[in-house]
Amino acid sequence: MIVAGIMSGTSLDGVNVAAVELNGSKGWKLLEFQSKPYPKKLRERLLAVSNAVAHTGEVASLGFELGEIYARSILDLNTRVELIGCHGQTIFHGPACTLQLGEAQVIAERTGVPVVNNFRPRDMAAGGQGAPLVPFLDYLLFRHKTRNRVLLNLGGIANVSLIPAGAAPENVVAFDTGPANMVIDQLVWIATKGKRSYDAGGRIAAKAKPDAKLLRILLRDRYYSKKPPKSCGREQYGKEFIQQLLATQLPLDVLIATATLLTPLTIAESITDFPAAELIAGGGGTKNPMIMNHLRGLLPNTTVMTTDDFGLPAEAKEAVAFAIMARETWRRRPGNVPSATGAKRAVILGQVTYA
Repeated sequence: MIVAGIMSGTSLDGVNVAAVELNGSKGWKLLEFQSKPYPKKLRERLLAVSNAVAHTGEVASLGFELGEIYARSILDLNTRVELIGCHGQTIFHGPACTLQLGEAQVIAERTGVPVVNNFRPRDMAAGGQGAPLVPFLDYLLFRHKTRNRVLLNLGGIANVSLIPAGAAPENVVAFDTGPANMVIDQLVWIATKGKRSYDAGGRIAAKAKPDAKLLRILLRDRYYSKKPPKSCGREQYGKEFIQQLLATQLPLDVLIATATLLTPLTIAESITDFPAAELIAGGGGTKNPMIMNHLRGLLPNTTVMTTDDFGLPAEAKEAVAFAIMARETWRRRPGNVPSATGAKRAVILGQVTYA
């Protein structure tokens, strides 16, 4: 079965689409991957409604517009797909509710392909946090018989899956560790007056020194010492968080360098009690050498790699994950990992829109 996965992350930077051939429970082959940035004005509108009091008409309009954009991303593929899994664009994710935009019925109508979307609410209805969901892919593709592994996703938010050697699904522990690219991206957007949405190659962070005092203050956040299951998002690391950073009146390059170090520090601290032989990172943050170099320095006894080393492009990981989860839903099989989300049981995720 050939399935397309569509992923738009909390950084609001654009759309990733992966076409995946899935055979059996473990067989997979990435056929095609495309990444397209959001137009500047659309990104600004999404930022305006994210974790904010927003006009319902604007929210509804964005949902339909994103449906058109997601449909176009499928039609632009060179691969003909049989099913689409669309995560949608998160504009709110809290402990009791969540909202992802991207009208599935528009996607199905434009492409003529059935769509699975709205993955998170069923897990939440079953007592979970609706996040993280990527551990389903982590366990399926990266469990090892003899090695403890940490699977790290560096999207807008950083999350880890701790997979003991030979683990059963219920042995997997997964949670969000804190911000990955989200804070960095917002600061770069401000520093460049909207000309850039991320720190390409970590070059801005490399030119400045992180502020040690600010780091100590940030690391006091109770979230980092909270026991899993736990999840976070733009609600914690969005506009208000950025305003607090700007209020320090530190130079923007110093704030970017500080945020770039905050990510690996919180990741390393969160896995200190798990003796991992290998850490395998995916997501756009793997392209930031400052984050990856900090990680290697903080984890000297762990081999730090990326999913590229296993044939899965790091930026494609989440899109592939939602392709796999869509296939599970289509086959009426559960797609969550209860030990990761805190759900009472494994459940079938999402809603199906037929073409």
